[in-house]
Amino acid sequence: MTLVRHPIALISAFTWTGFVCAISFLEAWLKFRAPGVTLPIGLGIGRLVFGALNKVELVFAAAIVIDLLRARPRAWTWPWIGIPLALLLLQTGWLLPALDARAALLIGGGSAPSSQLHVVYVAMEAVKVAALVGFGTRLFASPLVLLHPTPHQP
Repeated sequence: MTLVRHPIALISAFTWTGFVCAISFLEAWLKFRAPGVTLPIGLGIGRLVFGALNKVELVFAAAIVIDLLRARPRAWTWPWIGIPLALLLLQTGWLLPALDARAALLIGGGSAPSSQLHVVYVAMEAVKVAALVGFGTRLFASPLVLLHPTPHQP
């Protein structure tokens, strides 16, 4: 019988990846192509969606860390998950607040100087997704094998 060593981490990693891909790589740019969506409306939607995504990502990250701490993880585990965790913390503490402030300024009718913050965000998301897929793949590829003794034959 083969069991995955960290099933919650495995499920969380791939579900987290799906959320990031759906929101960051699909919804984010599609909303501005919808008829009638102005820049302020699109930015307002983006603030709500990315704020919610960030909270969901924090839940996935916590689930992964708790699952890893519950059972002794292998040595390769922390570097692989450390990348998306570090990026998530950078996004939460610095990048999303900076993007939110910029969006609020534009929504309020102000102007903002040119910025590469969105490019930085997309690059971080791409690295995060690659690391999460690598992490999840390694979890799936290194199962915990439970050996059951066979009954003694006389």
